[in-house]
Amino acid sequence: MDFSFIWLAFGQIISPQTIAYALAALGLTVCFGFTGLVNFGQAGFMAVGGYGFAITTVKFGWPLWASVLAAIVGAIIFAFILGIPTLRLRADYLSIVTIAAAEIVRYTVKTPQFVPVTGGTDGINGSSSTFDAINPIPVGHYGVGVLMYNQDDLWIIIVGWVLTLLCALLVSRLMRSPWGRIVKGIREDEDAVRALGKNVYWYKMQALMIGGTLAAIAAIINIIPTSLQPDNYGTQTTFFLFTIMLLGGATTIMGPIVGSIIFWIVLSLSDGLLSLAVTYHWLPITSVQQGPIRFVIVGVALILIVVFRPQGILGKKSEAYFSA
Repeated sequence: MDFSFIWLAFGQIISPQTIAYALAALGLTVCFGFTGLVNFGQAGFMAVGGYGFAITTVKFGWPLWASVLAAIVGAIIFAFILGIPTLRLRADYLSIVTIAAAEIVRYTVKTPQFVPVTGGTDGINGSSSTFDAINPIPVGHYGVGVLMYNQDDLWIIIVGWVLTLLCALLVSRLMRSPWGRIVKGIREDEDAVRALGKNVYWYKMQALMIGGTLAAIAAIINIIPTSLQPDNYGTQTTFFLFTIMLLGGATTIMGPIVGSIIFWIVLSLSDGLLSLAVTYHWLPITSVQQGPIRFVIVGVALILIVVFRPQGILGKKSEAYFSA
């Protein structure tokens, strides 16, 4: 009986996928946890950032710094386009509009007319070339057992975690500043903040821009070791991000990071256990049913989190957005 999936599951602690979702969930925390914006379009920001980076790198041959800047600028522009008509909407309407906007982005890049640039349903490969070119790690394999990484995988892991910790530190300082106290006030009582003479609309826009920027950086980390696929930025991604954020704590800085680690470990472990159950007929399920059952587990976990611990693992109940 092969239990190597256990080591692979715990390898998710440092994987680029975990890093990417931690960063994107941190951006969602800025929008939802601290500002109270029900943003269901975070996957759209990831798509804009990912395509901005991949297109400029692969199609136009831009240097790494310019491609990263293009991804960030693209996310900021998307925040403006999305925020100008929507940030005055009530929470439930805002959620509908943002999730629709994310789907518009996903279907637009798959349109046949844009295939020469976006790659259509096949996506874009080879966006890691400029990043790997500055890799200082000697060629070889590093790690133990099944957790072996080549020099390029190790390079993105190191850079990704450094970026994640720097972004977490930046958001922490930001939320302790006067700006952070204002956006928290918007979350608690928007009318009261407006009565104090603050431009609530502009503060919401800034929060959306910051959240979108973090999502764009996350997308870059996510596509460098693999490839850019448009279907990776559907509504499922946003729901994963909400699960991660709520698991760790929607009003905490380290919550999204801890939540992302736990989420991917549990998802990987459940996949391995279900594979054993199918192989040895422990449960009356087939390999086709295995994938959907994993997501059933995720859905049940999200329900239990919201009902029994809305503040998340690291959050305080007095600040839980869902506890009201």
